[in-house]
Amino acid sequence: MVRSITQRELRNQSGEIMRALDRGESFVVTRGGVAVGELVPLRRRRFVAAEAAVEAFLGAGAGDLERYRADIDRVLDQDATPGS
Repeated sequence: MVRSITQRELRNQSGEIMRALDRGESFVVTRGGVAVGELVPLRRRRFVAAEAAVEAFLGAGAGDLERYRADIDRVLDQDATPGS
């Protein structure tokens, strides 16, 4: 749930708001009753052990290089001819 706070609340209660961000809460900041911004917690990076990462990809199977190249070619212009 996003809580609406005024610019004054942000200024006067910044410590409390920062702690709430640490807990995962989000805010919409208003000025004169008009929303002017959002405060949202950053996603924290989590350490993943190498063994867990390897295990996660073990069942993925081999990639299809030709399909990958075709996908990339569809998106990028591969023609190196000047003026084309």
